[in-house]
Amino acid sequence: MLHASLTVDPAFRVAEVNPRLFGSLVEHMGRCVYTGIYEPGHPQADEDGLRRDVLALVREMGVTTVRYPGGNFVSGFRWEDSVGPVDERPQRLDLAWHSTETNAFGLHEFRTWTEKAGIEPMMAVNLGTRGVAEALDLLEYCNHPGGTALSDQRRANGAKDPFGIRMWCLGNEMDGPWQTGHKTAAEYGRLAAETARAMRQIDNRLELVACGSSSSSMPTFGSWEATVLEHAYDQVDYISCHAYYEEWDGDLASFLASGAELDQFIDDIVATADHVRAKLRKKKRINLSFDEWNVWYLSRFQQEEVPTDWAVAPRVTEDEYNVADAVVVGGLLISLLRHSDRVTAACIAQLVNVIAPIRSEPGGPSWRQTTFHPFAQAARHARGTVLRVEPVAPVYDTKRSGEVPVIDAVATHISGAEGEDGDELTVFAVNRHLSDTTELSVDLRAFPGYRLVEHSVLSDPDVRAVNTEQQPDRVRPHLAEPGSLDGGRLVVRLPAVSWNVIRLRPVG
Repeated sequence: MLHASLTVDPAFRVAEVNPRLFGSLVEHMGRCVYTGIYEPGHPQADEDGLRRDVLALVREMGVTTVRYPGGNFVSGFRWEDSVGPVDERPQRLDLAWHSTETNAFGLHEFRTWTEKAGIEPMMAVNLGTRGVAEALDLLEYCNHPGGTALSDQRRANGAKDPFGIRMWCLGNEMDGPWQTGHKTAAEYGRLAAETARAMRQIDNRLELVACGSSSSSMPTFGSWEATVLEHAYDQVDYISCHAYYEEWDGDLASFLASGAELDQFIDDIVATADHVRAKLRKKKRINLSFDEWNVWYLSRFQQEEVPTDWAVAPRVTEDEYNVADAVVVGGLLISLLRHSDRVTAACIAQLVNVIAPIRSEPGGPSWRQTTFHPFAQAARHARGTVLRVEPVAPVYDTKRSGEVPVIDAVATHISGAEGEDGDELTVFAVNRHLSDTTELSVDLRAFPGYRLVEHSVLSDPDVRAVNTEQQPDRVRPHLAEPGSLDGGRLVVRLPAVSWNVIRLRPVG
C-alpha cells in the first residue's frame, strides 16, 4: 500500500467558492437540445415541451449557470430566427455541425428552461458572421424593460419582464480555422473591444467574456490572449479558456494526470493576462471563464466523415464515459477549485447527450453517466472557502506530464455563520495510481473537534465500467470503509483510480 499525507488549515485560503464554477453548456449540437432538454410529446414532457426527467437530473447535478447557444453553433446563429411563433420560424443550415436547425427551441424556450431549472443564463453573441449591431439588438431584446421596438417585440412574444442576462460571451473560439468567421487575434480583439464598448453603453453592469484560445495546443496560444487583451482589456472582465482531455493510445497513466495539464494551462493564461495588465499599467485583473472543459474523445469524432444529409438533431459525439473518465473529471474539478481566485466561472461541456454527464433517449429514459457524480458532489459540497492543500505523495511517471503525484486534492470549508447546515470541512481527492490503494493521512489539528461524517468513493475493479440505459447505476459513489481519527490525524484509504469526497464536521 502507498502512503500520502496532507495538512488542512484555514490559513491556506485561496478564495470563496464561486457558484459559477459549476456551470455547463447547452449548444444546438447533436441531441443536446432536441430530444435532450426539449422533446414535446415525450411522456415526461411538460406544458412547454421540456423533459421533466432531464430537468430533475440537471437540478440534482447542481448546475448553476448555462452558456447558450454555443459553442461553434453561435457563429452562424441569427437570433431573430429563434423568437416569435414557432410555426413561423425559419429552418436554417447549421454549418458548424452540418445539420438543419428548426429553431423550434429558441431564446424564450431557453429562458423558460433556465427559470424552471433555477439556472443563471450566460449568453453568447455571434461575432463570426455578425457584429456590433446584431449584438446590441440581441441585448436590447433580452434585457431592456420596454418602450423600444425590440424590447416591445419581446413583450409581444410573451416575455413582459426582461431576461436580465448579466454574463455575455463575445463570440466563440474565434482563433479556430474551423470557426465560421474565423479571425486573427488583432481582428477579433478590435471587434471584441468595439462590441463590448457598445454593449456597455446600454448597460455598464454587464460581465463580458473575450475569446481566449480554443486549446493550449493552438499555434497562437498565449500570443492570441496577449493581443486580444491589449485591444480589449478595459472593456472585458474575463478571458475564456477551453480544454478537452482524452486517453491517447491506451496511456491511462497520462490521462489520469490531466489535472496537472489543466494546472499548467491556467497558470499560463493567468501569467499572460497579468503581463498585459503590467504592460498597460492597469489596476483591475482579468479573470478566467473556463467555459468549455470536459473529457472528449475528440480524435474519434474528427475521424468520422462529415455528414451530408443535413439531418435535424443527429446523434453526434455521444461519448460513453467510464470510471477512469469520471476520476479525470474529478481531478479537473480539483484543479478548477484550486485556482478559484482567478477561475471564477466554468462550464462542463456539454450538459445532455453530447459529451455529457446526462444521457437521454428519444421517447425513452434518461440516466446519469459516470461523470455526473463527481460534478454533482462537488457542486453540492464545495461551499464556503477553498483551502489549498499540498499532498506529500509518491510520484509516478507519465509520458505527457512527467512525474506526477499519485494523490491530488483540494479542500473547502464553510462555517456555521455562512451555511444553513453548520460547519463543514470537505476534502476532495483523487488517487491516480493504476493499481495501488493509497493510505492518506490528513492533519486536522487546525480543526480541533472535527469528526468524519462520510467518506464517499467512486471506484470499480473495472475502470472501463460504464452506465447504460440498461444499467444506469452500474457506477455510482459508495461509502468507503470507515477511517480512523486519532490526535487530530485522520487516516483513510483511497482505492486505485478513484474519486473521493471526505466530509467532516465538529462534534456537538
